[in-house]
Amino acid sequence: MSVVQEFEGKTIEDAIQKACDRLNVVRDALTYEIITHGSSGIFGIVGVRKARIRVKHAPGDARLDSVPEAAPAAVGRVDQKKTDAGETPAAENVSRAEDGAAGEQSPDAAVLDLGRQALQKMVDAITSDASIDGHLNGDHILFRIQGGNAAILIGKHGQTLEAIQYLVEKIVNRRAESRVHLQIDVGGYLENRRKNLRSLARRMAAKAKKNGKPVTIGQLKPQERRIVHLELKEDQNLRTQSVGDGFVRKLIIIPRKKNRPETPRKTAR
Repeated sequence: MSVVQEFEGKTIEDAIQKACDRLNVVRDALTYEIITHGSSGIFGIVGVRKARIRVKHAPGDARLDSVPEAAPAAVGRVDQKKTDAGETPAAENVSRAEDGAAGEQSPDAAVLDLGRQALQKMVDAITSDASIDGHLNGDHILFRIQGGNAAILIGKHGQTLEAIQYLVEKIVNRRAESRVHLQIDVGGYLENRRKNLRSLARRMAAKAKKNGKPVTIGQLKPQERRIVHLELKEDQNLRTQSVGDGFVRKLIIIPRKKNRPETPRKTAR
């Protein structure tokens, strides 16, 4: 009676080797079908998918322990724990050392390091000679990129930077124990953008109060609309409101109507 099992690995070859090791059979005796091929994803980070195979195996198939010792090429099996000299292989020593080094990191440091590595790979694929400095404060991470071609990294209206930030945030939150908010700045772009938005908010507010009519500001991202809302929050003569859906969502600055004193009614004589 055949037994059906599934095995996975980074590639089809890895999955096959795992099946051979687990079932203790030679490769030629393995009957399998490919379920999914492996995918390295974007930069080897986002969208990574393991290869998976389905193996049909009947007890009594050509087992490794039944193959004569004189045919090591057909066997192709290595004891992972000990060598002929009874010592742990160097590769396993390295693996354990790496596991130990990783285990010494705190969860926060590990998440920060993961985000920095992912961001560095993306930045290196776009420009050269760029360095990254990262800081974690509670559930917020700020990465600052210095050097490289800032204009390309930022993109038109900050669209490239926003896309990079979205991907890195997704990568970080796959490993983080709780939700982490992330921002990426390139050459002070974020701070300059904040200053410009605050200045724009004050100018549009002055215009709304002068004309007594609502003023609309469009093409703002959610975090940018928030900056405008906060800048005008304390102005008692105005109120702000976001309207619309998705990318067409706009912010409106509305002047408050002043209370006019009531005109005394004339008494009929």
